[in-house]
Amino acid sequence: MKQLLTVGFCLLAMLSISYAQQNIKPAKSGVTYGKAIDKKNAVSVKALESKLQTNKDFTGKIEGEVLSVCKKKGCFLTLKREGSTDPIMVRFTDYAYFVPEDLIGKTIVVEGKAKMKETSVEWLKHYAEDEGKSKEEIAKIKEPKKDISIVADGVLVIK
Repeated sequence: MKQLLTVGFCLLAMLSISYAQQNIKPAKSGVTYGKAIDKKNAVSVKALESKLQTNKDFTGKIEGEVLSVCKKKGCFLTLKREGSTDPIMVRFTDYAYFVPEDLIGKTIVVEGKAKMKETSVEWLKHYAEDEGKSKEEIAKIKEPKKDISIVADGVLVIK
């Protein structure tokens, strides 16, 4: 009986993950995810980087272009940085909402808290797996990375 319940629970979990992206509104200009926000007073990613050179954190709105979205259920996204191959990780407060995969390439505004953070190898591999990277790419991750991390209360699609 225990085995039957375990198998049933696993099937239910897999189904909920596979349908998670289907219940999210498509990314069109003006659509918000999480807390309703506007783009007023949003700073660029470049301006955020400058602010974090002198301050340990930043609270406010950041505008940027989406590079990737978690392929499993939209539980995080990354923002493009000028002159760097390392994007900025954006997670969502308490995983209270998710974003669609069609957000890739769109300009968005996020509102929340940004700070410099060191991400462990374990988490870097987890994020790479969720982004759909190959096993070879994931295996190359050997060192923690210090970078900008944002925890967002809301996301607004600009264009």
